[in-house]
Amino acid sequence: MTSASCGGAQDACAASPPLTNLPRRSAPGLRHTVGKIVPGQGRHLLCCGESMSATLPTTRSWRLLVFALLAVAGLFYVKWLPYYGRAFVAANQHSIGHSILMGDAASAPAPSWNAALGYALAYGKAIWQAMLLGLLLGSGIQALLPADWVQRMLGQHHFGSVLAGGLLAVPGMMCTCCAAPVVVGLREHRASPGAAVAFWLGNTVLNPATLVFTGFVLGWHWTALRVLLGIPMVFGLGYVANRMAGPGEPAAPVAWSPTAPEPRSAADVGRRWARIFGRMTVRLIPEYIVIVLLLGAVRAWMFPHVSPAIGDQWFWIVALALAGMLFVIPTAGEVPIVQAMLALGLGGGPAAALLLTLPPVSLPSLAMLGRSFPWRTLLVIAFAVVGFGIVGGALAVLLGLH
Repeated sequence: MTSASCGGAQDACAASPPLTNLPRRSAPGLRHTVGKIVPGQGRHLLCCGESMSATLPTTRSWRLLVFALLAVAGLFYVKWLPYYGRAFVAANQHSIGHSILMGDAASAPAPSWNAALGYALAYGKAIWQAMLLGLLLGSGIQALLPADWVQRMLGQHHFGSVLAGGLLAVPGMMCTCCAAPVVVGLREHRASPGAAVAFWLGNTVLNPATLVFTGFVLGWHWTALRVLLGIPMVFGLGYVANRMAGPGEPAAPVAWSPTAPEPRSAADVGRRWARIFGRMTVRLIPEYIVIVLLLGAVRAWMFPHVSPAIGDQWFWIVALALAGMLFVIPTAGEVPIVQAMLALGLGGGPAAALLLTLPPVSLPSLAMLGRSFPWRTLLVIAFAVVGFGIVGGALAVLLGLH
């Protein structure tokens, strides 16, 4: 803007009412007001905000482009390409590897430091790339995406928001812990509880790769059982989470409020992203590592010595549904676990309970989301997952699945 134009507009700027006296609107609304004809003035308000309003859509566009490229490239490298190759392995060999829980043995190793460290290392090797991607996406949501975009798509307390969250999870294919940082980012940017829960559960339960692995390795009747109960688990519990919160629930804290200026330069965005990434890593990862070590150490207490003696008794269906909900595994880890236990003589009922409860939630992921949801909501979700596992076990017994 030339100095002449600014000088010619000084009288109009001086004569117009101050911006603080205008009706209260969001920051984007105020920016679009600047430069328009003010009723009664007959002139344009030519101020520096005019160029700023023109800059904002441009910066939002390139931030969205960066986030989309990160999501697509990251998921292609970490999830889509490896799982594409593994699907052929599953089809040809009817196996995708050994059980991470107990290997080829009939029981997990006795509780010890070596058991804890051994499991943590094997598990960490399987998930570290996905966890890094989850942290980048979770912090990227807050640094790159405007909060009002997320709120418009996922912030409403109706079923459409839950449906959108569940469908967005399908290409993610992350384990419950690697999806947790993304859920944190969504909640920080005002996604509704139901949409965030559906996204969280949908990553594991609706994972198309795992459903394919299950069919090739265990049989397509097991895939059908998982889909039959997985769809109501994802969308039903998302709906319950919204109902528990209610339409008047305060939004989760956000990285910046809608009235704060959004970052415009690449340096501003980079600094914000690095700050949020560091804060999220420090907050989530230490407790996550401690709980994984603990579960690895005591897994022999959670899962019994497997033999034909463990049939379809109700005790074992309930016990393994509860153990499966608490324990932590990598993506699709439940498939070789159930395959190994069935080969050792485990009944179809307890096997179905594990197939349905091992993937969706775990003690570490519940802890990671403790600040994003009320604990009452998390407890309801956890015990509802156990309930779905018990129902699945009952159906497996009724249908004679093995």
